Amino acid sequence: QVSAALREGQITPTELCQRCLSLIKSTKFLNAYITVTEETALKQAEESEERFRRGQPLGVLDGIPVAVKDNFNTAGIETTCASNMLKGYISPYNATVVQKLLDQGAVLVGKTNLDEFAMGSGSTDGVFGPVRNPWSYSRQYKEKCAPKSHSEDKESKWVITGGSSGGSAAAVSSFTCFAAVGSDTGGSTRNPAAHCGVVGLKPTYGLISRHGLIPLVNSMDVPGILTRCVDDAAVVLGLLAGHDPKDSTTIQDKFKPFELPNLPDVSKLSIGIPKEYHAPGLASEILALWSKAADLFKKAGAKVIEVSLPHTRYSIVCYHVLCTAEVASNMARFDGLEYGHRSDTNQSTESMYAATRREGFNAVVRGRILSGNYFLLKQNYERYFVKAQQVRRLIAHDFSKVFGSGVDVLLTPTTLTDAAPYTEFIREDNRTRSAQDDILTQAANMAGLPAISVPAALSKRGLPVGLQFIGRSFQEKQLLTVAKWFEKQVEFPGIQLEEVKRHDHDVLQHQKSASFS
Repeated sequence: QVSAALREGQITPTELCQRCLSLIKSTKFLNAYITVTEETALKQAEESEERFRRGQPLGVLDGIPVAVKDNFNTAGIETTCASNMLKGYISPYNATVVQKLLDQGAVLVGKTNLDEFAMGSGSTDGVFGPVRNPWSYSRQYKEKCAPKSHSEDKESKWVITGGSSGGSAAAVSSFTCFAAVGSDTGGSTRNPAAHCGVVGLKPTYGLISRHGLIPLVNSMDVPGILTRCVDDAAVVLGLLAGHDPKDSTTIQDKFKPFELPNLPDVSKLSIGIPKEYHAPGLASEILALWSKAADLFKKAGAKVIEVSLPHTRYSIVCYHVLCTAEVASNMARFDGLEYGHRSDTNQSTESMYAATRREGFNAVVRGRILSGNYFLLKQNYERYFVKAQQVRRLIAHDFSKVFGSGVDVLLTPTTLTDAAPYTEFIREDNRTRSAQDDILTQAANMAGLPAISVPAALSKRGLPVGLQFIGRSFQEKQLLTVAKWFEKQVEFPGIQLEEVKRHDHDVLQHQKSASFS
Protein backbone atom coordinates (compact mmCIF):
# COMPACT_ATOMS: atom_id res chain seq x y z
CA GLN A 1 0.00 0.00 0.00
CA VAL A 2 2.73 2.46 0.90
CA SER A 3 4.65 1.51 -2.24
CA ALA A 4 1.56 2.36 -4.31
CA ALA A 5 1.18 5.65 -2.41
CA LEU A 6 4.79 6.55 -3.33
CA ARG A 7 4.21 5.72 -6.99
CA GLU A 8 1.01 7.79 -7.07
CA GLY A 9 2.69 10.76 -5.39
CA GLN A 10 0.43 10.72 -2.30
CA ILE A 11 3.59 10.86 -0.19
CA THR A 12 7.26 11.35 -1.05
CA PRO A 13 10.10 9.06 0.12
CA THR A 14 11.55 11.95 2.14
CA GLU A 15 8.24 12.59 3.94
CA LEU A 16 7.87 8.88 4.65
CA CYS A 17 11.44 8.65 5.96
CA GLN A 18 10.95 11.72 8.18
CA ARG A 19 7.77 10.22 9.64
CA CYS A 20 9.59 6.98 10.50
CA LEU A 21 12.55 8.85 12.00
CA SER A 22 10.15 10.93 14.07
CA LEU A 23 8.46 7.76 15.33
CA ILE A 24 11.86 6.27 16.19
CA LYS A 25 12.53 9.31 18.39
CA SER A 26 9.12 9.21 20.10
CA THR A 27 9.45 5.46 20.77
CA LYS A 28 13.08 5.66 21.89
CA PHE A 29 12.11 4.16 25.26
CA LEU A 30 11.48 0.82 23.47
CA ASN A 31 15.25 0.61 22.88
CA ALA A 32 14.58 -1.11 19.55
CA TYR A 33 17.50 0.58 17.77
CA ILE A 34 21.20 0.61 18.61
CA THR A 35 22.10 2.98 15.76
CA VAL A 36 19.71 5.36 13.98
CA THR A 37 21.14 6.30 10.57
CA GLU A 38 19.21 9.55 10.17
CA GLU A 39 21.63 11.37 7.86
CA THR A 40 22.18 8.33 5.61
CA ALA A 41 18.46 7.53 5.53
CA LEU A 42 17.47 11.06 4.48
CA LYS A 43 20.11 11.02 1.73
CA GLN A 44 18.81 7.65 0.46
CA ALA A 45 15.24 9.02 0.58
CA GLU A 46 16.26 12.06 -1.49
CA GLU A 47 17.87 9.78 -4.09
CA SER A 48 14.69 7.70 -4.16
CA GLU A 49 12.60 10.85 -4.57
CA GLU A 50 14.68 11.84 -7.58
CA ARG A 51 14.09 8.41 -9.17
CA PHE A 52 10.33 8.74 -8.64
CA ARG A 53 10.47 12.23 -10.19
CA ARG A 54 12.08 10.73 -13.28
CA GLY A 55 9.53 7.90 -13.29
CA GLN A 56 12.28 5.30 -12.78
CA PRO A 57 11.78 3.67 -9.35
CA LEU A 58 14.00 0.63 -8.78
CA GLY A 59 11.19 -1.61 -7.58
CA VAL A 60 8.57 -2.23 -4.90
CA LEU A 61 10.97 -1.40 -2.06
CA ASP A 62 12.19 1.90 -3.50
CA GLY A 63 11.72 4.58 -0.84
CA ILE A 64 10.50 2.12 1.80
CA PRO A 65 12.09 2.50 5.28
CA VAL A 66 13.65 -0.74 6.56
CA ALA A 67 15.77 -1.75 9.55
CA VAL A 68 18.51 -4.37 9.92
CA LYS A 69 19.55 -6.37 12.99
CA ASP A 70 22.92 -5.21 14.30
CA ASN A 71 24.70 -8.49 13.54
CA PHE A 72 24.68 -7.79 9.78
CA ASN A 73 27.65 -5.85 8.43
CA THR A 74 26.90 -2.40 7.03
CA ALA A 75 29.57 -0.39 5.22
CA GLY A 76 30.32 2.87 7.00
CA ILE A 77 27.82 2.18 9.79
CA GLU A 78 28.76 0.72 13.18
CA THR A 79 28.04 -3.01 13.65
CA THR A 80 28.17 -4.02 17.31
CA CYS A 81 26.29 -7.32 17.82
CA ALA A 82 25.19 -5.57 21.05
CA SER A 83 28.61 -6.40 22.53
CA ASN A 84 31.51 -4.48 24.05
CA MET A 85 33.71 -6.63 21.82
CA LEU A 86 32.54 -4.82 18.68
CA LYS A 87 31.65 -1.36 20.00
CA GLY A 88 32.97 1.11 17.47
CA TYR A 89 33.56 -1.50 14.75
CA ILE A 90 32.70 -0.21 11.27
CA SER A 91 32.62 -2.81 8.53
CA PRO A 92 34.25 -2.06 5.14
CA TYR A 93 31.47 -3.93 3.29
CA ASN A 94 27.73 -4.62 3.29
CA ALA A 95 26.20 -8.00 4.05
CA THR A 96 24.60 -9.42 0.88
CA VAL A 97 21.06 -8.96 2.23
CA VAL A 98 21.81 -5.32 3.10
CA GLN A 99 23.30 -4.69 -0.35
CA LYS A 100 20.27 -6.27 -2.04
CA LEU A 101 17.90 -4.03 -0.05
CA LEU A 102 19.92 -0.92 -0.95
CA ASP A 103 20.09 -1.98 -4.62
CA GLN A 104 16.28 -2.01 -4.61
CA GLY A 105 16.16 1.54 -3.25
CA ALA A 106 15.18 0.66 0.32
CA VAL A 107 15.91 3.35 2.93
CA LEU A 108 17.93 2.04 5.90
CA VAL A 109 16.72 3.90 9.01
CA GLY A 110 18.82 2.00 11.55
CA LYS A 111 20.43 -1.07 13.11
CA THR A 112 18.28 -2.91 15.65
CA ASN A 113 18.97 -4.20 19.14
CA LEU A 114 19.49 -7.87 20.07
CA ASP A 115 20.90 -10.26 22.65
CA GLU A 116 24.71 -10.11 22.62
CA PHE A 117 25.93 -11.96 19.50
CA ALA A 118 22.31 -13.18 19.08
CA MET A 119 22.65 -15.53 22.07
CA GLY A 120 19.30 -15.38 23.85
CA SER A 121 15.54 -15.51 23.52
CA GLY A 122 14.47 -12.25 25.13
CA SER A 123 16.56 -9.44 23.62
CA THR A 124 17.50 -8.64 27.22
CA ASP A 125 21.20 -9.56 27.31
CA GLY A 126 22.78 -7.00 25.01
CA VAL A 127 25.20 -4.37 26.28
CA PHE A 128 22.77 -1.59 25.22
CA GLY A 129 19.99 -2.82 27.51
CA PRO A 130 16.76 -4.77 26.97
CA VAL A 131 14.22 -4.15 24.22
CA ARG A 132 10.68 -3.34 25.35
CA ASN A 133 7.70 -4.88 23.61
CA PRO A 134 5.53 -2.13 22.02
CA TRP A 135 2.46 -4.08 23.16
CA SER A 136 3.44 -3.19 26.76
CA TYR A 137 2.15 0.29 25.93
CA SER A 138 -0.86 -0.74 23.85
CA ARG A 139 -4.43 0.04 24.84
CA GLN A 140 -5.24 -3.70 24.59
CA TYR A 141 -2.64 -4.67 27.23
CA LYS A 142 -3.29 -1.69 29.52
CA GLU A 143 -7.01 -2.46 29.69
CA LYS A 144 -6.34 -6.07 30.71
CA CYS A 145 -3.34 -5.46 32.99
CA ALA A 146 -3.93 -2.13 34.70
CA PRO A 147 -1.74 -1.66 37.82
CA LYS A 148 -3.57 -2.85 40.95
CA SER A 149 -2.30 0.14 42.91
CA HIS A 150 -0.55 3.45 42.29
CA SER A 151 2.63 2.05 43.83
CA GLU A 152 2.65 -0.75 41.25
CA ASP A 153 4.53 1.30 38.70
CA LYS A 154 3.85 0.84 35.01
CA GLU A 155 7.57 0.26 34.70
CA SER A 156 7.26 -3.14 36.39
CA LYS A 157 4.62 -4.30 33.91
CA TRP A 158 6.41 -4.00 30.57
CA VAL A 159 6.96 -7.26 28.69
CA ILE A 160 9.84 -8.61 26.63
CA THR A 161 9.92 -8.82 22.85
CA GLY A 162 11.40 -12.30 22.66
CA GLY A 163 14.69 -12.77 20.87
CA SER A 164 17.20 -12.56 19.71
CA SER A 165 15.79 -10.36 16.90
CA GLY A 166 13.64 -8.41 19.37
CA GLY A 167 14.76 -5.01 18.12
CA SER A 168 13.71 -5.83 14.55
CA ALA A 169 10.32 -7.17 15.72
CA ALA A 170 9.70 -4.10 17.92
CA ALA A 171 10.72 -1.78 15.07
CA VAL A 172 8.13 -3.30 12.71
CA SER A 173 5.46 -3.57 15.42
CA SER A 174 5.82 0.10 16.43
CA PHE A 175 5.59 1.36 12.80
CA THR A 176 9.12 2.80 12.75
CA CYS A 177 9.86 0.80 9.59
CA PHE A 178 7.90 -1.35 7.14
CA ALA A 179 10.17 -4.41 7.12
CA ALA A 180 13.18 -5.54 9.10
CA VAL A 181 15.86 -8.17 8.73
CA GLY A 182 16.66 -10.46 11.64
CA SER A 183 18.61 -13.69 11.98
CA ASP A 184 17.17 -17.08 12.93
CA THR A 185 19.32 -19.84 14.44
CA GLY A 186 16.84 -21.53 16.77
CA GLY A 187 13.75 -19.34 16.41
CA SER A 188 15.25 -15.87 16.77
CA THR A 189 12.96 -14.35 14.13
CA ARG A 190 9.78 -16.33 14.77
CA ASN A 191 9.87 -16.04 18.58
CA PRO A 192 9.90 -12.20 18.72
CA ALA A 193 7.47 -12.05 15.78
CA ALA A 194 4.96 -14.07 17.84
CA HIS A 195 5.45 -11.87 20.93
CA CYS A 196 5.24 -8.59 18.98
CA GLY A 197 2.28 -9.44 16.75
CA VAL A 198 4.12 -9.40 13.42
CA VAL A 199 4.96 -11.94 10.71
CA GLY A 200 8.33 -13.67 11.09
CA LEU A 201 9.72 -15.80 8.24
CA LYS A 202 12.67 -18.17 8.51
CA PRO A 203 13.45 -19.29 4.93
CA THR A 204 14.95 -22.64 3.91
CA TYR A 205 18.65 -22.87 4.82
CA GLY A 206 20.63 -21.76 1.77
CA LEU A 207 17.87 -19.72 0.14
CA ILE A 208 19.20 -16.36 1.39
CA SER A 209 22.90 -15.55 1.62
CA ARG A 210 24.58 -15.45 5.04
CA HIS A 211 27.53 -13.45 3.70
CA GLY A 212 28.06 -10.53 6.08
CA LEU A 213 25.93 -12.01 8.86
CA ILE A 214 28.26 -12.31 11.84
CA PRO A 215 27.90 -16.05 12.55
CA LEU A 216 26.47 -17.74 15.59
CA VAL A 217 25.96 -21.30 14.29
CA ASN A 218 27.00 -21.50 10.63
CA SER A 219 25.07 -24.70 9.95
CA MET A 220 21.76 -23.24 11.22
CA ASP A 221 21.93 -19.43 10.83
CA VAL A 222 19.43 -18.00 8.35
CA PRO A 223 18.60 -14.33 7.67
CA GLY A 224 14.98 -13.82 8.74
CA ILE A 225 12.29 -11.41 7.54
CA LEU A 226 9.89 -9.45 9.78
CA THR A 227 6.91 -7.62 8.30
CA ARG A 228 3.36 -6.64 9.22
CA CYS A 229 1.70 -9.02 6.74
CA VAL A 230 2.49 -12.21 4.82
CA ASP A 231 2.36 -10.50 1.40
CA ASP A 232 5.14 -8.13 2.49
CA ALA A 233 7.26 -11.08 3.65
CA ALA A 234 6.82 -12.66 0.20
CA VAL A 235 7.93 -9.43 -1.52
CA VAL A 236 11.08 -9.08 0.63
CA LEU A 237 11.90 -12.79 0.21
CA GLY A 238 11.68 -12.41 -3.57
CA LEU A 239 14.28 -9.65 -3.47
CA LEU A 240 16.71 -11.30 -1.02
CA ALA A 241 16.65 -14.95 -2.13
CA GLY A 242 19.00 -16.55 -4.64
CA HIS A 243 22.55 -17.68 -5.22
CA ASP A 244 25.44 -15.63 -3.86
CA PRO A 245 28.99 -16.45 -5.07
CA LYS A 246 30.22 -15.15 -1.70
CA ASP A 247 28.28 -17.85 0.21
CA SER A 248 28.91 -21.42 -0.91
CA THR A 249 25.89 -22.68 1.07
CA THR A 250 23.38 -20.76 -1.07
CA ILE A 251 21.33 -22.53 -3.74
CA GLN A 252 22.82 -22.73 -7.23
CA ASP A 253 19.49 -22.46 -9.08
CA LYS A 254 18.06 -19.07 -9.98
CA PHE A 255 15.25 -18.10 -7.62
CA LYS A 256 12.04 -16.85 -9.21
CA PRO A 257 10.12 -14.31 -7.10
CA PHE A 258 6.43 -15.11 -6.76
CA GLU A 259 3.16 -13.37 -5.99
CA LEU A 260 0.72 -14.95 -3.58
CA PRO A 261 -2.86 -15.55 -4.79
CA ASN A 262 -5.46 -13.04 -3.59
CA LEU A 263 -7.85 -15.86 -2.69
CA PRO A 264 -5.70 -18.75 -1.45
CA ASP A 265 -7.28 -22.20 -1.58
CA VAL A 266 -6.28 -24.75 1.09
CA SER A 267 -9.00 -27.35 0.36
CA LYS A 268 -6.61 -29.76 -1.36
CA LEU A 269 -3.86 -29.53 1.25
CA SER A 270 -2.90 -31.89 4.04
CA ILE A 271 -2.05 -30.13 7.34
CA GLY A 272 -0.01 -32.06 9.90
CA ILE A 273 -0.37 -31.56 13.66
CA PRO A 274 2.80 -32.90 15.38
CA LYS A 275 1.78 -34.44 18.70
CA GLU A 276 5.24 -33.82 20.21
CA TYR A 277 4.60 -30.05 20.02
CA HIS A 278 2.05 -30.41 22.82
CA ALA A 279 5.02 -29.69 25.05
CA PRO A 280 5.22 -29.29 28.84
CA GLY A 281 4.51 -25.68 29.77
CA LEU A 282 2.25 -24.98 26.77
CA ALA A 283 -0.37 -22.48 27.96
CA SER A 284 -3.95 -23.74 27.83
CA GLU A 285 -5.08 -20.71 25.81
CA ILE A 286 -2.39 -21.38 23.16
CA LEU A 287 -3.41 -25.05 23.02
CA ALA A 288 -7.02 -23.96 22.50
CA LEU A 289 -5.94 -21.52 19.77
CA TRP A 290 -3.93 -24.28 18.06
CA SER A 291 -7.00 -26.56 18.05
CA LYS A 292 -9.20 -23.74 16.77
CA ALA A 293 -6.76 -23.11 13.89
CA ALA A 294 -6.81 -26.81 12.97
CA ASP A 295 -10.63 -26.65 12.90
CA LEU A 296 -10.47 -23.66 10.53
CA PHE A 297 -8.47 -25.75 8.06
CA LYS A 298 -10.91 -28.67 8.44
CA LYS A 299 -13.86 -26.40 7.68
CA ALA A 300 -12.07 -25.12 4.58
CA GLY A 301 -11.81 -28.70 3.27
CA ALA A 302 -8.17 -29.38 4.15
CA LYS A 303 -7.15 -32.75 5.49
CA VAL A 304 -5.90 -32.35 9.07
CA ILE A 305 -3.99 -35.29 10.54
CA GLU A 306 -1.94 -35.92 13.66
CA VAL A 307 1.67 -36.79 12.88
CA SER A 308 4.69 -37.81 14.92
CA LEU A 309 8.18 -36.33 14.97
CA PRO A 310 9.63 -38.60 17.67
CA HIS A 311 13.18 -37.21 17.77
CA THR A 312 12.22 -33.53 18.09
CA ARG A 313 12.06 -34.00 21.86
CA TYR A 314 15.87 -34.27 21.80
CA SER A 315 16.25 -31.19 19.61
CA ILE A 316 17.05 -28.68 22.37
CA VAL A 317 19.71 -30.88 24.03
CA CYS A 318 21.20 -31.65 20.62
CA TYR A 319 21.11 -27.94 19.72
CA HIS A 320 22.91 -26.98 22.93
CA VAL A 321 25.86 -29.20 22.02
CA LEU A 322 26.07 -28.17 18.34
CA CYS A 323 25.40 -24.49 19.03
CA THR A 324 28.05 -24.10 21.72
CA ALA A 325 30.60 -26.09 19.69
CA GLU A 326 30.16 -23.77 16.69
CA VAL A 327 30.08 -20.71 18.95
CA ALA A 328 33.45 -21.71 20.45
CA SER A 329 34.88 -21.91 16.95
CA ASN A 330 33.28 -18.70 15.64
CA MET A 331 34.18 -16.57 18.66
CA ALA A 332 37.87 -17.49 18.35
CA ARG A 333 38.25 -14.69 15.77
CA PHE A 334 37.66 -12.05 18.45
CA ASP A 335 41.17 -11.96 19.89
CA GLY A 336 41.90 -8.23 20.03
CA LEU A 337 44.40 -8.31 17.20
CA GLU A 338 42.55 -7.62 13.95
CA TYR A 339 39.36 -5.74 14.89
CA GLY A 340 37.07 -5.00 17.79
CA HIS A 341 37.95 -4.41 21.42
CA ARG A 342 41.56 -4.79 22.58
CA SER A 343 42.55 -4.82 26.23
CA ASP A 344 45.29 -2.50 27.53
CA THR A 345 46.90 -5.48 29.31
CA ASN A 346 50.41 -5.89 27.85
CA GLN A 347 52.23 -8.42 30.05
CA SER A 348 52.06 -11.04 27.30
CA THR A 349 50.08 -11.97 24.18
CA GLU A 350 48.22 -14.66 26.14
CA SER A 351 47.22 -12.25 28.92
CA MET A 352 46.05 -9.72 26.30
CA TYR A 353 43.89 -12.42 24.63
CA ALA A 354 42.37 -13.43 27.98
CA ALA A 355 41.71 -9.87 29.16
CA THR A 356 40.25 -8.83 25.79
CA ARG A 357 37.75 -11.68 25.79
CA ARG A 358 36.89 -11.23 29.48
CA GLU A 359 36.20 -7.51 28.95
CA GLY A 360 34.55 -7.88 25.54
CA PHE A 361 32.15 -10.80 26.06
CA ASN A 362 29.34 -11.01 28.60
CA ALA A 363 28.83 -14.05 30.87
CA VAL A 364 26.39 -15.69 28.43
CA VAL A 365 28.86 -15.65 25.53
CA ARG A 366 31.76 -16.78 27.71
CA GLY A 367 29.62 -19.61 29.10
CA ARG A 368 28.76 -20.89 25.63
CA ILE A 369 32.42 -20.72 24.56
CA LEU A 370 33.43 -22.78 27.61
CA SER A 371 30.69 -25.36 26.99
CA GLY A 372 31.57 -25.63 23.31
CA ASN A 373 35.26 -26.15 23.98
CA TYR A 374 34.38 -28.84 26.52
CA PHE A 375 32.27 -30.72 23.95
CA LEU A 376 35.09 -30.45 21.40
CA LEU A 377 37.80 -31.85 23.67
CA LYS A 378 39.40 -34.95 22.17
CA GLN A 379 37.97 -37.22 24.88
CA ASN A 380 34.44 -35.74 24.49
CA TYR A 381 34.19 -35.21 20.73
CA GLU A 382 32.68 -38.58 19.83
CA ARG A 383 30.47 -38.74 22.91
CA TYR A 384 28.89 -35.30 22.46
CA PHE A 385 29.52 -33.57 19.13
CA VAL A 386 29.36 -36.62 16.85
CA LYS A 387 26.38 -38.03 18.77
CA ALA A 388 24.55 -34.70 18.45
CA GLN A 389 25.17 -34.69 14.68
CA GLN A 390 23.67 -38.19 14.47
CA VAL A 391 20.58 -37.10 16.41
CA ARG A 392 20.29 -34.04 14.16
CA ARG A 393 20.12 -36.37 11.16
CA LEU A 394 17.34 -38.35 12.85
CA ILE A 395 15.40 -35.12 13.49
CA ALA A 396 15.71 -34.13 9.82
CA HIS A 397 14.66 -37.66 8.80
CA ASP A 398 11.48 -37.37 10.93
CA PHE A 399 10.45 -34.30 8.95
CA SER A 400 11.31 -35.96 5.62
CA LYS A 401 9.21 -38.98 6.56
CA VAL A 402 6.18 -36.86 7.49
CA PHE A 403 6.39 -34.73 4.34
CA GLY A 404 6.99 -37.87 2.29
CA SER A 405 3.71 -39.31 3.62
CA GLY A 406 1.73 -36.58 1.84
CA VAL A 407 1.63 -33.82 4.48
CA ASP A 408 2.09 -30.39 2.88
CA VAL A 409 2.51 -28.09 5.89
CA LEU A 410 2.84 -28.56 9.65
CA LEU A 411 0.85 -26.37 12.06
CA THR A 412 2.30 -25.76 15.55
CA PRO A 413 2.40 -23.07 18.26
CA THR A 414 5.36 -20.67 17.99
CA THR A 415 5.84 -20.10 21.73
CA LEU A 416 4.68 -21.81 24.93
CA THR A 417 3.11 -18.62 26.36
CA ASP A 418 2.59 -14.96 25.52
CA ALA A 419 5.37 -12.47 26.34
CA ALA A 420 6.64 -12.55 29.92
CA PRO A 421 7.07 -9.40 32.01
CA TYR A 422 10.74 -8.40 32.07
CA THR A 423 10.98 -8.73 35.86
CA GLU A 424 9.81 -12.36 35.63
CA PHE A 425 11.91 -13.21 32.58
CA ILE A 426 15.25 -12.24 34.16
CA ARG A 427 14.67 -14.44 37.23
CA GLU A 428 15.92 -17.41 35.21
CA ASP A 429 19.30 -17.66 33.50
CA ASN A 430 19.78 -17.25 29.75
CA ARG A 431 20.32 -20.93 29.00
CA THR A 432 17.16 -22.03 30.86
CA ARG A 433 15.04 -19.40 29.14
CA SER A 434 16.48 -20.21 25.71
CA ALA A 435 15.80 -23.93 26.19
CA GLN A 436 12.17 -23.17 27.09
CA ASP A 437 11.56 -20.53 24.45
CA ASP A 438 13.18 -22.34 21.50
CA ILE A 439 11.53 -25.69 22.12
CA LEU A 440 8.85 -25.21 19.44
CA THR A 441 10.97 -23.39 16.86
CA GLN A 442 14.40 -24.98 17.02
CA ALA A 443 13.75 -28.26 15.17
CA ALA A 444 13.04 -26.41 11.90
CA ASN A 445 16.59 -25.00 12.06
CA MET A 446 18.01 -28.47 12.72
CA ALA A 447 16.32 -29.73 9.56
CA GLY A 448 16.94 -26.53 7.54
CA LEU A 449 13.22 -26.16 6.76
CA PRO A 450 11.25 -22.97 6.06
CA ALA A 451 8.92 -21.81 8.85
CA ILE A 452 6.77 -18.77 9.47
CA SER A 453 5.06 -17.34 12.56
CA VAL A 454 1.74 -15.59 11.92
CA PRO A 455 -0.11 -13.50 14.56
CA ALA A 456 -3.23 -15.46 15.51
CA ALA A 457 -4.98 -13.76 18.44
CA LEU A 458 -4.56 -11.76 21.63
CA SER A 459 -4.11 -13.61 24.91
CA LYS A 460 -6.20 -13.03 28.03
CA ARG A 461 -3.63 -10.36 28.96
CA GLY A 462 -4.13 -8.54 25.66
CA LEU A 463 -0.77 -9.67 24.22
CA PRO A 464 -0.11 -11.25 20.78
CA VAL A 465 0.08 -15.01 20.30
CA GLY A 466 1.46 -16.52 17.09
CA LEU A 467 1.10 -19.89 15.39
CA GLN A 468 3.83 -21.45 13.29
CA PHE A 469 3.70 -23.15 9.89
CA ILE A 470 6.61 -25.39 8.81
CA GLY A 471 6.95 -26.30 5.14
CA ARG A 472 8.97 -28.52 2.84
CA SER A 473 12.45 -27.39 1.76
CA PHE A 474 12.35 -24.61 -0.85
CA GLN A 475 8.53 -24.66 -0.93
CA GLU A 476 8.20 -21.10 0.38
CA LYS A 477 5.40 -20.27 -2.05
CA GLN A 478 3.15 -23.02 -0.69
CA LEU A 479 4.10 -22.16 2.91
CA LEU A 480 3.37 -18.46 2.47
CA THR A 481 0.12 -19.17 0.62
CA VAL A 482 -1.12 -21.22 3.58
CA ALA A 483 0.08 -18.49 5.97
CA LYS A 484 -1.75 -15.81 3.97
CA TRP A 485 -4.98 -17.85 4.01
CA PHE A 486 -4.72 -18.21 7.78
CA GLU A 487 -3.92 -14.51 8.20
CA LYS A 488 -7.12 -13.62 6.32
CA GLN A 489 -9.19 -15.97 8.50
CA VAL A 490 -8.03 -14.67 11.89
CA GLU A 491 -7.97 -10.91 11.10
CA PHE A 492 -5.49 -10.13 13.87
CA PRO A 493 -6.19 -6.73 15.49
CA GLY A 494 -3.73 -3.89 14.99
CA ILE A 495 -1.79 -2.47 17.91
CA GLN A 496 -3.28 0.70 19.41
CA LEU A 497 -0.42 2.94 20.51
CA GLU A 498 -2.17 6.30 20.97
CA GLU A 499 -0.49 7.01 24.31
CA VAL A 500 3.09 6.31 23.21
CA LYS A 501 4.22 9.95 23.12
CA ARG A 502 2.86 10.72 26.58
CA HIS A 503 4.42 7.58 27.99
CA ASP A 504 7.70 8.41 26.27
CA HIS A 505 8.22 11.30 28.68
CA ASP A 506 7.35 9.18 31.73
CA VAL A 507 9.73 6.39 30.79
CA LEU A 508 12.66 8.61 29.96
CA GLN A 509 12.22 10.42 33.28
CA HIS A 510 12.64 7.16 35.20
CA GLN A 511 15.06 5.32 32.89
CA LYS A 512 18.54 5.20 34.41
CA SER A 513 20.20 3.01 31.78
CA ALA A 514 22.90 4.73 29.75
CA SER A 515 21.51 3.00 26.66
CA PHE A 516 18.58 5.46 26.71
CA SER A 517 20.71 8.60 27.06
